[in-house]
Amino acid sequence: MRFTIGRRKVPRRKSWRLAGACATFLLLAGCGDEKKVDPAAEAPPSAKVETAADANVVTVDNPEQFPLMAAVARQATSQLVVTGVVAPDISRTVPVISIATGRVVDIKARLGDTVKKGQLLMRVQSADIASAFSDYRKAVADELLANTQLDRAKLLYDKGAISQNDLQTAENAENKAKVDVETSREHLRVLGAGIEHPSGVVDIYAPISGVITDQQVTNAAGIQGLSATANPFTISDLSSVWILCDVYENDLANVHLGETADIRLSAYPDKVFTGKISNIGAVLDPNIRTAKVRIEVKNSGLMKVGMFVSATFHGQKEETHAVVPASAILHLHDRDWVYVAAGDKRFKRLEVTSGVTLPNNMQEVLSGVQPGQRVVTNALVLQNTVEQ
Repeated sequence: MRFTIGRRKVPRRKSWRLAGACATFLLLAGCGDEKKVDPAAEAPPSAKVETAADANVVTVDNPEQFPLMAAVARQATSQLVVTGVVAPDISRTVPVISIATGRVVDIKARLGDTVKKGQLLMRVQSADIASAFSDYRKAVADELLANTQLDRAKLLYDKGAISQNDLQTAENAENKAKVDVETSREHLRVLGAGIEHPSGVVDIYAPISGVITDQQVTNAAGIQGLSATANPFTISDLSSVWILCDVYENDLANVHLGETADIRLSAYPDKVFTGKISNIGAVLDPNIRTAKVRIEVKNSGLMKVGMFVSATFHGQKEETHAVVPASAILHLHDRDWVYVAAGDKRFKRLEVTSGVTLPNNMQEVLSGVQPGQRVVTNALVLQNTVEQ
């Protein structure tokens, strides 16, 4: 089969080749007319990062439900608040010891008991007592014999039967026998035994009145006397105690010997005790850079050894602090917070440092709030509303 182009006949195979060449030419011509594409225009839009909302800012629908009050200014001297612990006064702490070595046969007191001076604490069976009694009896017998021999020597000397030298020898023997009796009697007294009631058991009494703060002995335990590494009991007079505080190096300039400090117990935060600074440590802790400050306080009976306290030292310079209602302070996660007005139905929570408690349910704020700032009078109600 043949096709006719114009007047010339073209074979079929050649006609397909000619059509393909024309299509290729037209495609290349069309591609040349297209505009170049900008890669930047084809890129996706850049992501926008939005800052998250402040977690301490809350929005409420009815802000009028939470009354506000402006913080009041208060003039007061500068203060330094540190933590401490109650410790016994070392000068009022006495160990209870047993001179006699032996075995405990009875215990009349326990750790933590309050005892009176002269109260029986324990009984110790000791071979030292038996030996001391034996020495005492021998000394008494020797003294009786020496006294008899002296009387005989005096009689013989008066009759000229013996010389003066023999009389003096008898007097010397009698004097030495008296010394032995006195020595053995004192030995028994030191061991805690009496010569009126000879026994192998010695009673141990409390040397002072106080509280047993340490016990290192039990029934049937052995007592090593003065060679013991630990005392059976330790009694502390807790009518006056020490408050040991850690004060940082940078704050030592605010602490002076002889000045007073306010003490508050963690167990009784509403009670304030007054103590006197009696010592400022001469050596700093190399790890935390603090010095031990010792405060002497009269104990009414509420202070227990080991209790945590806060001590407030008063400076000489006056400072201005804010005062807010006590209910305006929220205790949350071991911190103190207040809510202040932030406008547009919003309130902002601020961390504060609380100071002393004032009359009429008012609370001093050392930092975090300035006088004149409006705070929510009942922070707990607002917090509960937010959590709901």
